[in-house]
Amino acid sequence: MAVEKMSIAKALNESLRLALDTDPKVLIMGEDVGKLGGVFRITDGLQKDFGEDRVIDTPLAESGIVGTAIGLALRGYRPIVEIQFDGFVFPAYDQIVTQLAKMHARSLGKVKLPVVVRIPYGGGIGAVEHHSESPEALFAHVAGLKVVSPSNASDAYWMMQQAVQSDDPVIFFEPKRRYWDKGEVDTESIPGPLHKAVTAREGGDLTLVAYGPMVKVCLEAAAAAQEEGKSIEVLDLRSMAPIDFDAIQRSAEKTGRVVVVHEAPVFYGSGAEIAARITERCFYHLEAPVLRVGGYSVPYPPARLEDEYLPGLDRVLDAVDRSLAF
Repeated sequence: MAVEKMSIAKALNESLRLALDTDPKVLIMGEDVGKLGGVFRITDGLQKDFGEDRVIDTPLAESGIVGTAIGLALRGYRPIVEIQFDGFVFPAYDQIVTQLAKMHARSLGKVKLPVVVRIPYGGGIGAVEHHSESPEALFAHVAGLKVVSPSNASDAYWMMQQAVQSDDPVIFFEPKRRYWDKGEVDTESIPGPLHKAVTAREGGDLTLVAYGPMVKVCLEAAAAAQEEGKSIEVLDLRSMAPIDFDAIQRSAEKTGRVVVVHEAPVFYGSGAEIAARITERCFYHLEAPVLRVGGYSVPYPPARLEDEYLPGLDRVLDAVDRSLAF
């Protein structure tokens, strides 16, 4: 067993390195991914080791980056595209939604586009709007796209491997404020399926459902609630499209109460779909309405206000208390 403690950033770097080393058809493209190694140094050292024709510094043109990746995928390559910040993806939204997501169905299954679009997302780093967005629901809504987000180093390493190996396009959201969180990574133990949810903490009174950056907050909330005698289960969704509704249902039937937590605004967020689906599936098992905790429906605020904007421990615990009060 090869177990190593590493940060999420390091785990992603090692996973990308393995993908490049294993398959000569794998390419990495993006703004400053080569000589600089990326703004967050996720691709650090890869161009030096694999060359400028495998790790490609592109112009500042997101639509062109994704469009080029689609063309490369049509010719048999497996491009990994980096969007430098979450808010920069919107110039490429047309290419992703109208071409990348639709080509498989448009060709009646004859064409596959194995493209991974990496997007550092979310707040907590003191950046301004367009650098701290959480647009995952926009992509999860689009048929033909897989949408995933790891919450820890082990998942970052393995989910990237699985995303690169997928013949379908994958939008890979990386929680940027967790890049430096460390955890153990077993580089030899192959995990379960890419879209399977994982129970991060067992509990019996209520289920917190989260993904990406909010899993850590939910684990902290569960630990705090335990001091008051409350047993909270934390389910790490890992995937927003498809969603492992069976895992959520099992946990909901076990605890009778569900709170969905995400950093994106609550309004029309992925928590709405989860709440509706679990209410349909588990109505007679629920002891309380499915509650949602998330960001506010406002443009992302300046750095001095982001602690007020981001859902933190107190807001999660408040939802836990409201649910248990029913």
